[in-house]
Order: sequence, then C-alpha cells, then structure tokens
Amino acid sequence: MAMMTVRNIPDEVLNALKARAKRHNRSTEAEVRAILENATKPEERVQMGDALAALGRQIGLTNEDFTVFEQVRDTTIAEPMRFE
Repeated sequence: MAMMTVRNIPDEVLNALKARAKRHNRSTEAEVRAILENATKPEERVQMGDALAALGRQIGLTNEDFTVFEQVRDTTIAEPMRFE
C-alpha cells in the first residue's frame, strides 16, 4: 500500500480533522483515509456489474439466452506464453 505525506496543513484544518476523527471514533490518519476514499469513490458511482445487470433486465435477457454461449465456447486449454 502506498504512503503519502501532506505538508503545510493549516492548524485550523488539522484541528478540524482531529475533531472529526474523534466524532467518528478513529485516528486522524484513518479519518483522512476515509475522506480521500469517499472523495475518490463516492457511493453514488455506477458499479459496472450493477449497470450490466440492469441493462440485461431492461432488455429482457434471461439465463436461457446465455446457453448459446456455452454451446460455442472454446474449451481448449490455452498455451502459456513463451519468452524464448
């Protein structure tokens, strides 16, 4: 896991982070990680699997529609790459 150092944080910001961390019963470092995660991965983002499942339901796909893929699927084992 990567590490990051943030310099020159104003005292007011650091104090607010400490207070917020205390309200959430976690360390200041854990609070900053949570803030960064929420900012970069918001809950309202679209999950690819959910979007594909919703699309399938919208157009009326069923499990039986996928049996055709099983009939034509190549089941031969792939050869590993060679770096010779």
